[in-house]
Formats: sequence, structure tokens, C-alpha cells
Amino acid sequence: MAEPVTIAVDAMGGDFGPDVVLAGAARALAADPDLHLVVVGPSAVVEPFAAGHDRAVAQAASEVIEMGEHPAAAVRAKKDSSIVVGCRLVKEGAADGFFSAGSTGACLAAATLVVGRVKGVKRPALGQVLPAYAHPCLLIDVGANADCKPEYLVQFAQMGVVYMEALMGVENPRVGLLNIGAEDTKGDEFAQKAHGLLAASVPQFSGNCEGGNLMAGDFDVVVCDGFTGNVCLKTIEGTAKTLFRYVKDALMSSLPSKLGALLVKGDLARLKGKLSPEAYGGTPLLGVKGAVIVGHGSSSETAVANGIAVAATTVRANVAGVIADTVARAAKTTGAAQAREGEAAASDAR
Repeated sequence: MAEPVTIAVDAMGGDFGPDVVLAGAARALAADPDLHLVVVGPSAVVEPFAAGHDRAVAQAASEVIEMGEHPAAAVRAKKDSSIVVGCRLVKEGAADGFFSAGSTGACLAAATLVVGRVKGVKRPALGQVLPAYAHPCLLIDVGANADCKPEYLVQFAQMGVVYMEALMGVENPRVGLLNIGAEDTKGDEFAQKAHGLLAASVPQFSGNCEGGNLMAGDFDVVVCDGFTGNVCLKTIEGTAKTLFRYVKDALMSSLPSKLGALLVKGDLARLKGKLSPEAYGGTPLLGVKGAVIVGHGSSSETAVANGIAVAATTVRANVAGVIADTVARAAKTTGAAQAREGEAAASDAR
């Protein structure tokens, strides 16, 4: 029997409206008998759902943050929005985690301002699990921090290792730095400094990861700044969609190819499912208290159900707590090393 867990769900998040979100929520409840939900949104939307489902309660929220609004300004102005209210439930302990397929920026702002960062974490980061060929790979950061300092990437790596160990069952995950070459000296000043810090601070660090190796599965965690990661992620998603269009066009181009398509239809469907981001449900925001999972705006019923399940698993694995312990231990190690360096420098000066 699994540990009972309560997840707040933003009923108003996503491109397809609350009906899809609530259908996904119903599937999540059916799949996990120890899952409890707090569905957040206008009373007319969430109360009928809660009335019709055991282990679900309604939490009214009169406002909605739209995709085009400035995230931080909207979070501050719309304190009764579904995103802000959902995060407040986590802060107050009424929910253990939060799932939303709404504005990524607003989720990030609300999670940081309302839920709060894990002590010692300089910047929370978004990590996306990629369906790499050999095994899944976590790319972090994919959009939370467009401008980074090299030391932020060390914490991204530490948090990514915790996530892959706890949720994906990877022992001693291999960490890579996204860079323009495999050699230690590659990249600009930022990349070279980040490489040095990762090598000194992260035992699992295995060197640079070139873009062409990202989807090969050579690494379990790949770190980068949020600007690079977001461009990289969207390029991968766009390339996958384009390739499937080319395959479809080729299979529909003649009668023989159409007959061949019938023979491989099942295999292609399985391949599409394996490459779809819906399989992982959403992007975890690591470094905040509790579990915050951000779904894609185009999340389907399946993606919503999977995202809620990931939030529940993140809570049960105590990912936020393990991250707090990991960051605290790393800070002590770094402090001791800096103290030794200071003593050595003073000794040399004498």
C-alpha cells in the first residue's frame, strides 16, 4: 500500500480547457487508490467534479493567469488565481504537491514566491526527462534561469542526480555539461568555469556532453543554463514532429508504401508513444519545497494523469527533502575546502 498523498491540481491550466484537465485527474485517481486531489478553479468547474469523485475536494479560485500575461506581475496581482492558490495550499500544508499545465513562468514565479525555495538552493530549475535512446536523460535547466552563474549549474547537477535516483531508479547517475565539444577546454569562459566547478564538486560528473550525444543516452543528467536548455528542448520536440511528418508523407506516397504502413502501424504507434513528452507527464521544478510539476500547455488527458502521478511519486520519494540534505552537505564540504585554501594562502604569505 502506497503512502497517502494529496496533490493540488490547477483545473484551469492547459490549452484545451478544464474538461481535459479534470478527465486526467479522474484517471489519476482511478490509477492510485492512495491519491487525494484538491482541484483548484472556479466553483462552477471544480465543485461538480469533487462531488462526483471520492478522494477529491474543491478549492475555489476566482482568477486565472493567462498564457500571455507577465508571470511575476500576474502572480502578484492575481492572488486568487488557480496557480497562486494551488501553490498556497502546498505552503500551508493542505497539499503535498502541485500540478499545472498553465503558464510555466507563472508556475515558476508562484512556486518561488509562495511555496519557497529549499534552504541553500540559489535558483530552482526546471528539469525535463528526455527519451534518449539508451535510457531516459534529465536535461536541466530548460527555462527557469535564462542567465546563470557557473555555480548554479553545480546545484542543478546535484538536484538532477537526486531526481534521477529517486524517481527513475538510476544508480550513481552520470552527469554531463552541455557544451560544444567533449574536451575539457571546450566552450566559452562560462562553460570552462562550470566544467571546473562540476569536476571539483560533483562526484558523478563525467565531462562535457555535445549536442549530438544528448539523445544517445551517454549521460543520465545534462546541465546547462535555462536559455540554452529551452532552445535545445524545443529544437528536439520540433525535430521529432517534423520527422514523423516526413515518415507519414513517405508512407502515404504510393499504394505499396500504404500497404507497408499497415504492417508497421503498431510499431510506429509505440515509437511515437515512446518519444512523446506525455509519457513523463510534466517538468519538475526542482529546488522548491514540496513537489511542483509543470505540464506542457498542450497536455492531453493522458499527460495530465501522468503529471499528477509524477507529482505524487516526487512527494513519496521526498525529493525536496533529499535535495535539502544534499545541498547542505555540499555547502559544508565547500566551506571546509575554502577554509583550507584560506589557511594555506595565509601560511604562504607568512
